[in-house]
Amino acid sequence: MSSMIGRLFCKHQQVLRQATTCIVPVRHLNLHEYQSKALMADHGIDVQKFYVTNSSSEVDPLVKKLNCEEIVIKAQILAGGRGKGEFTSGLTGGVQVTKRLDTASDVVSKMIGYNLKTKQTPADGVTVNKVMLAEALDISRETYLAILMDRAYDGPVIIASPEGGVDIEEVAEKAPEKVFKIPVDIYEGITDEIAQKVAECLEFKGSLVQAAADQVKALYQMFCAVDATQVEINPFVETPDGRVVCIDAKIGFDDNAKFRQQKIFDQEDDSESDPREIQATKYNLSYIGMDGNIGCMVNGAGLAMATMDIIKLNKGSPANFLDVGGGVTEKQVFHAFKILTEDSNVKAILVNIFGGIVNCATIARGITSAGKEIKLTLPLVVRLEGTNVDEARKILSNSELDIIAADDLGEAAQKAVASIS
Repeated sequence: MSSMIGRLFCKHQQVLRQATTCIVPVRHLNLHEYQSKALMADHGIDVQKFYVTNSSSEVDPLVKKLNCEEIVIKAQILAGGRGKGEFTSGLTGGVQVTKRLDTASDVVSKMIGYNLKTKQTPADGVTVNKVMLAEALDISRETYLAILMDRAYDGPVIIASPEGGVDIEEVAEKAPEKVFKIPVDIYEGITDEIAQKVAECLEFKGSLVQAAADQVKALYQMFCAVDATQVEINPFVETPDGRVVCIDAKIGFDDNAKFRQQKIFDQEDDSESDPREIQATKYNLSYIGMDGNIGCMVNGAGLAMATMDIIKLNKGSPANFLDVGGGVTEKQVFHAFKILTEDSNVKAILVNIFGGIVNCATIARGITSAGKEIKLTLPLVVRLEGTNVDEARKILSNSELDIIAADDLGEAAQKAVASIS
């Protein structure tokens, strides 16, 4: 699944769930690896010693501070697949391991300021602004550990597998008996017994059972303390000198708890995000940019997907996924139009509203206000149906805007495509 399709699908699912409860859609917090590791270290979890820099001139003193025989150099971007990525500098691999500590600054100089292209980045890649330098550890064994909220268990579940360092989906498919699910009572919390059971499922032996159990308890306590929805450690490793270390981590946060976790949310790096998505979030709009030329404004994730499908069916190409939601206001409609019209690729706009909890008159007033203020010149196709639709049509008819009306979605898509043919 490509990054764009994956994000679109996730946004579709997210908004679809929210539609039944009228929760405002949000962009989910995504931390860099070094930020997640710092958070874990603050909660007593064993991670590699590391430093972060945004300049190759700082590398040599940081390498001396690490004081280890081998270091790992990791480009810090929010996309996966870094290890196999390609830099525009010519360097191959966003994760480098070196014993020649005197060459570290040279490697970093080929990362910082250059774009890193991976299977999850846009075609041009993402600019690397920071690099993490960490101690390289000898690893005896890799395991997998995750804690997540699971509706099926009405609370947290620990997922553990002795097969780590690979995709857990692959393990679940080929060796499901090696994936263990251990629910935790949300009120009782994690007990010594549960932590020991997880360590044993991960096949730690001897004194490492207790060491692993202690790390499991610390991870669960962090999971609760930071209002996480998921903590994934892959790999969760055993070292020859008897350590149990979290090598890599992905942490998902409950956005509804932002008011309690403001310090964490303030760390968000939006430099890799689409500016239109950031702007949309400010006004509680769900937006994902695409590569077409017909801007879409709809209410409801399902309707958004159907609208894009029908545009494609009519040989057109949608420029975005923009869902104004069920509780939309005139102000939100206005800003939705601004976002659509500021995209130079958009050559026409299709508004498709099916009013249930949405008042079509509110949409119409928002369209009128936006169209006049921004002096809209693009072809505008509008299909409205549902609550207060007659009043809405009168508002649009009296707006003096050049609006192409449509009675149903099929006709709207045909007219939108035809307007730019």
